[in-house]
Amino acid sequence: MKARELIDKLNKWAHEYYTLDNPTVSDAEYDRVYDELLRIEKDTGVVYQDSPTRRVGGSVLKGFTTHKHIVRLYSLDKCKTKDEVENFLSKIGNIPCTVEYKYDGLTINLTYENGYFVRATTRGDGVEGEDVTAQILTVKNVPLKITDTGVYEIQGEAIMKLSTLAKYNATASEPLKNARNAVAGAVRNLDPKETAKRAPEVICYNVGYSSDIVFKSQSQMREFLSRNGFSVGRFDLLVGSDAISKCLDDIEQEREKLDFLIDGAVIKVDDTTTQERLGYTEKFPRWAMAYKFKAEEMTTTVLDCVWQVSRTGKLNPLAILEPVDIGGVTVKKATLNNYSEIKRKDIKIGSRVFVRRSNDVIPEILGIAEHTDNSRDIVKPEKCPVCGAPLRYDDVFIYCTNETDCVSRTVSALEHYASKDCMDIEGLSEKTLEQLYNELGVKKASDLYNLTVDSLLTLEGFKQKKAQNLIDAITKSKKTELWRFIHALGINGIGKKASKQLSDAFASLDGIRGAKYDELIQIDDFGDITSKSVVDYFSNEQNATQLNELLSHGFDFEKQDKKVGALGGEVVVITGTLIRYKRSVAQSLVVDNGGEVADSVSKRVTLVVAGESAGSKLDKAKVLGIKVIDEQRFVDIIDG
Repeated sequence: MKARELIDKLNKWAHEYYTLDNPTVSDAEYDRVYDELLRIEKDTGVVYQDSPTRRVGGSVLKGFTTHKHIVRLYSLDKCKTKDEVENFLSKIGNIPCTVEYKYDGLTINLTYENGYFVRATTRGDGVEGEDVTAQILTVKNVPLKITDTGVYEIQGEAIMKLSTLAKYNATASEPLKNARNAVAGAVRNLDPKETAKRAPEVICYNVGYSSDIVFKSQSQMREFLSRNGFSVGRFDLLVGSDAISKCLDDIEQEREKLDFLIDGAVIKVDDTTTQERLGYTEKFPRWAMAYKFKAEEMTTTVLDCVWQVSRTGKLNPLAILEPVDIGGVTVKKATLNNYSEIKRKDIKIGSRVFVRRSNDVIPEILGIAEHTDNSRDIVKPEKCPVCGAPLRYDDVFIYCTNETDCVSRTVSALEHYASKDCMDIEGLSEKTLEQLYNELGVKKASDLYNLTVDSLLTLEGFKQKKAQNLIDAITKSKKTELWRFIHALGINGIGKKASKQLSDAFASLDGIRGAKYDELIQIDDFGDITSKSVVDYFSNEQNATQLNELLSHGFDFEKQDKKVGALGGEVVVITGTLIRYKRSVAQSLVVDNGGEVADSVSKRVTLVVAGESAGSKLDKAKVLGIKVIDEQRFVDIIDG
């Protein structure tokens, strides 16, 4: 096979994998063809401009050169309130506008000539930027060849996905502080091999210059970008302040579910003739506005570190912070995960740190802003801070060895059992559980069902009504859904989703208790560790004894009601590229509307949503006779 054919095939596969998130060949098949291309190029000495072999990072550069953009890259005027948005819209009139994500990354300008990628630069001062061509050549979702000839400048944002950052930091000797700094450091790194290690991506949203096409609208630019294989994000075309305001609210809610950082949304006039009429200020276009969301990240000082003991006995370090407002919420504490992470991030008491808060997730320390004269090391505990028992250390975590008489460990396990996503026993707060442990000897879940109103009345703060309400709540919990009971048991690695999957797969508690490894491994997302964890839990004699004690109180596991919602009872696979939604957002919408998401097409799947360039999953769905709908039909279903 000739080099040209191999290049076209490899670039098609790479586009499916990196841009469409829909691979059609295995990694081994890709590698085989890639190696064949390498051999041909070595033999002939000819390397085409769009050959994927050019993506390998070259030698370390001595420094960055600057390059002048063909067209100036303006920054955007910003606003933080809906009143300011309304004021902007009133100035431009009731005309079609686009709304897109405002990515929190590094602006990149890509130049194409005669159909080939020739240059990449940073924004710089808007007139000149740093030439980062060698670095962007390593970015797998940037097309090396496009179908349109002529000269084009394509503007986009280099980002690092949060999942990619987490994967990188898991093995990095020096973890990166946050995704924004990580991608800036990746692109503005003189060693392209380091850029490749961090695996940044570029999302494109604008054609800044075109020698051949006179674009009439942002929508036409969007179509051009999609047609030429660029990765694009959410894009809404709307008219009127009410529709735009709702879209901004939707995006702000989506923000927590995205696998990358956005710090707002960008509103643009769609029609380019109107854009020219409105013109520019010295700094900003008058036809665009960035709506900034509340900050999710701030800096503050670590005041102390305390160690909490979880239900599994694991000691979890918690940073006590100088209070700081993040997105309208006062943050005083942040998770530190484990001692190894404390050392890797070089976190010290007295140091200033970057703190990120996302929705209701416990705030997290991303990294050090600066050490101070008062900075001191966080010391690893030598004994359990709650019960004083000896500790057990593994490669990452620290555990209390007292399995039966550590109050914090027991109370945490009972608190999990009673929580809303488990047995939903109202009134069992941490404080109440500590009372029950210390004064009534409640040490395991089955002990809760031995409590009486009279025994509760002996506790401080309990009157007749409160005691009766708690007993009623405990009694009520014996009639529950099977998945809640499984979740409440606290099986290592089995959360809410996995509990539901076990309930769906085996239908009864006996079925789950008797499940074999070979059966468990067939469940979506159940890997080796999760499957073994279930088998090990139910084969443990102590767990079996406690479970039988619990069941002796009489439980009624209700048959799970058919899920309500527009997609109630549906098992849905999403494949191909969606225009309106990022795949993760679409999957969340499936769940929110009563459906279940599956990653692969099988006989249990009932519905496939096929976006643009849907591949093998769509083909398999047709073979199996599974119902297939397009994105517009999916939107119609979600919107009711």
